[in-house]
Amino acid sequence: MKKRLGAAIWGAGWVSAEHLKSWLNNPNSEVIAMGARRAEQVKERLAEAGVDGKVEIYTSLEKILQRKDIDVISICLPAYLQAQAAMLAAEAGKHLLVEKPVAKTITELKQLRDVVCKAGVKTVVGFVLRWNPMVQIVKNLIGEGWLGKIIYCRFAYLHELGPWYSGFEWARTRAMGGSVTLLGGCHAIDTMRYLVDDDATEAVAFSTRGHRFDFEYNPTVVGLVRFRNGAVGQIAASQELHMPYLFPMEIMGSLGAIRDGKLWSEKIKGQTGWANIPSIMPDSGDVAHHPFQGEIDHLVDCILNNKESHASITDSVKTHEIVFAMDDSASKSGQPVKLPLI
Repeated sequence: MKKRLGAAIWGAGWVSAEHLKSWLNNPNSEVIAMGARRAEQVKERLAEAGVDGKVEIYTSLEKILQRKDIDVISICLPAYLQAQAAMLAAEAGKHLLVEKPVAKTITELKQLRDVVCKAGVKTVVGFVLRWNPMVQIVKNLIGEGWLGKIIYCRFAYLHELGPWYSGFEWARTRAMGGSVTLLGGCHAIDTMRYLVDDDATEAVAFSTRGHRFDFEYNPTVVGLVRFRNGAVGQIAASQELHMPYLFPMEIMGSLGAIRDGKLWSEKIKGQTGWANIPSIMPDSGDVAHHPFQGEIDHLVDCILNNKESHASITDSVKTHEIVFAMDDSASKSGQPVKLPLI
């Protein structure tokens, strides 16, 4: 394959600006096209990035996919539109970066996985926190045995959504793929999965509503996930808690523990208190804070060196299965749901 990959972006919402910036900053890619339903919105994004007039603008995904000089495409759409666009791109032979969530139902998820596998394209799903520096540090510490056997962990995605959010109308609507677990809690679930590094076998959850009756679904969910290796994870997600954004991250094992940016481990002889690890935390809901550059650099490396990503669509099926299992359990007043689902 040629050294510089031809890149395109489909969708021009909030997150697409970070995709555009990161594709432009990758030395092995060239942004050739960007499209959305409204050309005016695409022009705004290109102007913000300083490349207005230098990138072709489209209002048809099919026309973008017809271009032979495009190798890879970012799909940055609302949840209820992602899967169909991703399948079209995969069938056209384009490598994919698909924003999360990639599907709104388990049936759609399986269909997308099968299409991608048949096409043989490289994929990355937008669980961008896998590239957060603190998450990477914790991943390395676990791999080096600092925590021993993982026993219990807690993750949460607590992000109040209001009318300021540009996707609010569809994000609060169940018919369009809405659920707090699917739209935000999936980040907490995926980060937990990535760090525990094992398959889930069962999930149970309860949901509630405090005061936000403008959601079609309960905007607060709390659940438990059991892993094959015996570890138990606790997940919480809320779009209604009236407080600043929080993404707490706690992992406790037989030899030590991580609580956000603090470490306790038997490996630190003489330790009398929590050791601080100064790093960039996953502590902001602003997409400009997220490590999209690392995510896109990773996908480019996978394409150029013909290797599978740890964040591929095939892998992300397991995260989405936990999401759907928790939602199913919550809808049945906490009835346990066995995994996998497909």
